[in-house]
Amino acid sequence: MSSLQLYYTKGSTFSQRTRAVLQEKGIDYTPIEIDLQHKPEGFTHISRYGKVPAIKHGEVEIYESAIINEYLEEVFPEPALLPHDPAEKAVARIWGDYANTRLVPAFNKFLRGKDTQEQEQGRREFLESLLYIEEEGLGKLSGNGPYWLGENFSLVDISFYPWFERLPVLEKFRNFTLPTETPKVQQWWENLRQRESIQAVANPTEFYIERFTKILGLTIPSA
Repeated sequence: MSSLQLYYTKGSTFSQRTRAVLQEKGIDYTPIEIDLQHKPEGFTHISRYGKVPAIKHGEVEIYESAIINEYLEEVFPEPALLPHDPAEKAVARIWGDYANTRLVPAFNKFLRGKDTQEQEQGRREFLESLLYIEEEGLGKLSGNGPYWLGENFSLVDISFYPWFERLPVLEKFRNFTLPTETPKVQQWWENLRQRESIQAVANPTEFYIERFTKILGLTIPSA
């Protein structure tokens, strides 16, 4: 058995981030799928927030995906998923933060807003985020390379990845597709989805449609 254990759920965006890192670095690990509605005894001793992902690496126990991923980057430095230059590394972290504090909340508000007004606000914020990424992110950093930081696949790509895999949910339930003004975003996503590490942790579109049909059905009245 591997000395690294990963606690995750299949539908967790944050678990997918860490699973992609593990795949990319070729780290041997034991996957332990968690039912968050019926957490196993002892799980909250490893993940004090009771969330996934969490890892146990020997005697080390860590939770929160961003912290886990940076830990893995330091303990298993090759292949590198962050630049070595401190300034470039800081820029990469800024974009990881942008994913967490701008794109993700807008996506969630758009999809799961309590009413049409909140959903429309989410649509505007999500579109603004995509256009900002097009110009200020990929437009300035990728240098026409396949990934966010150019030729090198990184934690920045992984930070954004799970929400793009869920775009078919926005298309089905919110009639939204990537706008024509985002060719760099669209090409980046096409490149990313071909990567083996991403394919290894991806879920099919049908998984998300079925999942969110149930989730949204709790709050959205039938037509």
